[in-house]
This record gives sequence, structure tokens and C-alpha cells, in this order.
Amino acid sequence: MLRKDRYKALLDYFQAEHPEVETELIHRNPYELIVAVVLSAQCTDKRVNMVTPPLFETFPDAESLAKGSFEEVFSLIKSISYPNNKAKHLIGLGQRLVGVYGGEVPATMEELITLPGVGRKTANVILSVIYNQPAMAVDTHVFRVSKRLGLVNKNLSTPLAVEKSLMMHIPSALVARAHHWLILHGRYVCLARNPKCAKCELSNWCKDFEKAEKIETE
Repeated sequence: MLRKDRYKALLDYFQAEHPEVETELIHRNPYELIVAVVLSAQCTDKRVNMVTPPLFETFPDAESLAKGSFEEVFSLIKSISYPNNKAKHLIGLGQRLVGVYGGEVPATMEELITLPGVGRKTANVILSVIYNQPAMAVDTHVFRVSKRLGLVNKNLSTPLAVEKSLMMHIPSALVARAHHWLILHGRYVCLARNPKCAKCELSNWCKDFEKAEKIETE
């Protein structure tokens, strides 16, 4: 199957079966989402969603977070991975949002990556979810799934390389949803260690499954 045909088949499937898709991080506004995404680095969304309600009750906006102490923030996020670093990042995030952006979450990649704890992946999530821009956040799920499905070359070694390759083939209007489609497929079906290939509805178009089937018949 040619790559362009694989993209078409997969995108057609997702649009038909999962037309409405969104982040699993619970949030009510841009401030809450950027805090949640910073916390989600190397941590599950489920755990983040358990931590954020009391965190947002104590620090409901950037202004209050900017004035928070390390001890206060740490005590509320200590069950999250790397709580020391993330507590420092969150306070710095609040301070920069207030001091530079008037308490608002900026809407450009260049501005977002100047915020403590925010890298390209986090910035792309914000641009996609909040500002509905065609931004592809490549986390471990997207990195793995896009290679297994055959959407990108296996030899691509960085998230940025995978991001650029995906962006070349996915129509701009679908990028925001495609980001979530790939993440959720990796989270619940195409698992890192034990992918559920037998139950996967994408096996007809999956390059790895295609190779495995070929080996079994030889």
C-alpha cells in the first residue's frame, strides 16, 4: 500500500468512527490546560486529573499561581512524577504569564516555548486544543503509532522529524483531531509492549501488522 493511500484509509476511518475527539485532560480554560499539560509530562492523564481539582481550587489563575510558594505547590502535586521540578516550573509559568502576557496564555509557538516547563510538544497541545491551529504534538504514543502504522519512516529519530512528516501528509483541517486519534489509539490499542493487534480495527492498513502477517505465511 502506498503511503498516501494508507493516510487516506486511516483518516477516513477515524473521521467515520471517531469524528468528535478531544484531550482527556480535564480543564475549563487555557490556564488550566497549560498547567495540566506541564504536569502530564511522563505521567498519566488519569493521575493528572486526580491532582488538578485541588490545585486549581488553591490556584485558580496565573496570578495566584505566581504568588504561590514552592511548598504549597509541591504539596498539591507530590503524587505526580518529578514533583520538585514541576512545582518550580508551575510557579515560574505563573510568574511569566502574569509578568509578560497579562495572565493570558499566548497563542504562538515562539511565545509558548519561553514559558517554564513548556517545550514544543506542550506548545503544540495548546495551539491545537485551545486555539484550533493545525499543530501536531508528538508524544511517545504518536511517535510509536505513526511508525507502526507506516505513516512515517521507521528511521526518523526525533519527535520533530515525525511531526514534520505527519504535517506533510495530513490536511490542515484534520491535524488537530489527528493528534488525538493517534494518542488515543496508542493509549488504548497500540500499546508499547503488548499491542492489541487482534482487536485493532486498523490492522488492514497497518504496516507492522502487514509485515507480521507476511512473515507468518512464509
